[in-house]
Amino acid sequence: MRSVMKVATAVALVGLTATACGSKPASSGSTGASGTSGNSPSAATSPSSSTGGTGGGTASGNALKACMVLDTGGVDDRSFNESSWNGMQGAHQANSNIKVSYVSSNSQNDYVPNLNAEVNKGCDTVLAVGGLMADAVKTTAKKNPKTHFAEVDAPSSGPNVYGLQYNTAQAAFLGGYLAAAMSKTGKVATYGGLNIPPVTIYMDGFWEGVQYYNKQKGKNVQVLGWNEKNQKGGTFAQSFTDQNKGRSITQAFQQQGADIVFPVAGSTGLGSGAAAQAAGGKLNLIWVDTDGCESASQYCQYFVTSVTKGITKSVEQYLKQSSDGKFPTGNYIGTLKNDGVGLAPFHQFDSKVPSDVKKELDSLKSDIISGKIKITSPAQPK
Repeated sequence: MRSVMKVATAVALVGLTATACGSKPASSGSTGASGTSGNSPSAATSPSSSTGGTGGGTASGNALKACMVLDTGGVDDRSFNESSWNGMQGAHQANSNIKVSYVSSNSQNDYVPNLNAEVNKGCDTVLAVGGLMADAVKTTAKKNPKTHFAEVDAPSSGPNVYGLQYNTAQAAFLGGYLAAAMSKTGKVATYGGLNIPPVTIYMDGFWEGVQYYNKQKGKNVQVLGWNEKNQKGGTFAQSFTDQNKGRSITQAFQQQGADIVFPVAGSTGLGSGAAAQAAGGKLNLIWVDTDGCESASQYCQYFVTSVTKGITKSVEQYLKQSSDGKFPTGNYIGTLKNDGVGLAPFHQFDSKVPSDVKKELDSLKSDIISGKIKITSPAQPK
């Protein structure tokens, strides 16, 4: 999953237009005939190839050349980049005629040149990771109408652009309710990488879940770092890679009394893991985007759960459909109803989460799906 918002987004967009020439990408990877497992960062950064596979390809019988432009943070960011690349590799493993590759971005200045480079490579479809790339994708797609594009965390911006979005406020609502129920201090916290909708949508849902818990239980659990009613406020690291910043923010929250923290900041959140480790069991976390016990397993013992979004699955499905020559158009929105978002297993906290809380979470999920509980985050995709 990015969120202190209009200012940050404006700065990002200025950077895009002012530096259209950009710089060369930091690194790239590709998978030929059979690919790699995609279950670990090392697999993602060192793809291999061999012969064999299931065949398939596009309607014309040719292989589908699918290329991905990653956001900053690298392919092993334990978050949206890694999840997206895993989806690419999964599609290749299911059909060796889907040829996949990626190129990394060192900064926002790389977005436009990286997208153009993938088009010039003759990619049939170019997948962009992250809402910050929205304007770059829109401009590049308009200039290249014969190339298909898809973007994670942004809506469709043209007839040849497929939007992959996720209503993570729904799942984060459950995470906030759980955090409130599990807190011993009566204070929980959240912070983001940047103040942009793909980040604040998580923080909104988390905040709403805590408020709902308070209303139902007659409690007053406080949320540090964010209030949905003040979209310009909140705590943000201004980075998705600065682990030292993540650690210092988390330690500041702990000093204010928080005992559960929800970082929505990519690999910056690994700094929260380090803070929890240093706290010696007095501080726990809820991870974001992926199941933290799989993507950041060194800190699994501190993860109560993770608020997940199904980037891997949706990217894989997009490529499988595209391999038949039927490129999806419009938008995909992941929800609790279609399992596009959700909560990960409790793992080491399974025995610590009371059975009545587990039942309440199941009930809340049903009520959100039915519409009985209304999520109010302004960042929800439509």
